[in-house]
Amino acid sequence: MSFWYFGYGSNMDTTSLRAKGVEPRRSEPAVLWGWQLAFNVQHFFLHEGGVGNIVPSDGPGACVRGVVHLCDDEALAPLDLAEAYPDGYDRIGVRVQADSGEIEAVAYVGTQAFVAQGCLPSQRYLNILVQGATRAGLDAAYVQALRGHPVLQKPPPPPFVPPQEAGSVFTLATLAQHPQHTGLAGWVFDMSQARWQHRLLWPHFGGKDMTLFHLKRMDNSDGNECDADVRLARYSPAQRRYLDEFLQSYLVEYRWAGRLVYA
Repeated sequence: MSFWYFGYGSNMDTTSLRAKGVEPRRSEPAVLWGWQLAFNVQHFFLHEGGVGNIVPSDGPGACVRGVVHLCDDEALAPLDLAEAYPDGYDRIGVRVQADSGEIEAVAYVGTQAFVAQGCLPSQRYLNILVQGATRAGLDAAYVQALRGHPVLQKPPPPPFVPPQEAGSVFTLATLAQHPQHTGLAGWVFDMSQARWQHRLLWPHFGGKDMTLFHLKRMDNSDGNECDADVRLARYSPAQRRYLDEFLQSYLVEYRWAGRLVYA
């Protein structure tokens, strides 16, 4: 069995979709009329700004352009997990206009608990939308409007410096025994006392190293990053800066726990 999924944000891009464990059978451009695109869902990590949402609109010609993907039923669970359903996003039915005709599809819409007015997307996130929309052949004016959207302004992150205390030493095996701990780029953090929103990440982040997860969500990811890159700390300067920014956000949101040894 299968279903249609309408992606209007980062999931327009099939590389981004595959990084979330979803391989569509086929994909085609589609338009959702009577809605508009917003970036008012606050990301779990504040340095990432706001991410995509759709809101109803009765404005003339209001629409959201995206990509409708035909997915196997097994894809619903990883999609729900990626969108923090039902807490971060709700799942709704929509009717979109595709090249092949009208299609009944599912889409995700931000919940009030996560909607925050005044958010702006990060440049990384917006780049993924522009890339996905361009690859899908969406309307050129729509792509140009995405490209020109204001983004969150922030200084380059300084190199990450871990706290002075030694903490514990974890391996991937011992990390897996701590379902409220998570790893990133050789360090381990305790999520147990984070903001309530981060409890939604426990099933996804808990007991796991998330370095590869984050690398595959970079706007210049080709999807070929691998465990060996992480184990050997084989990062480009851009990847290192990106991980440093997330490490600093992890240190704000979580408690320091120690060091992660990959060998």
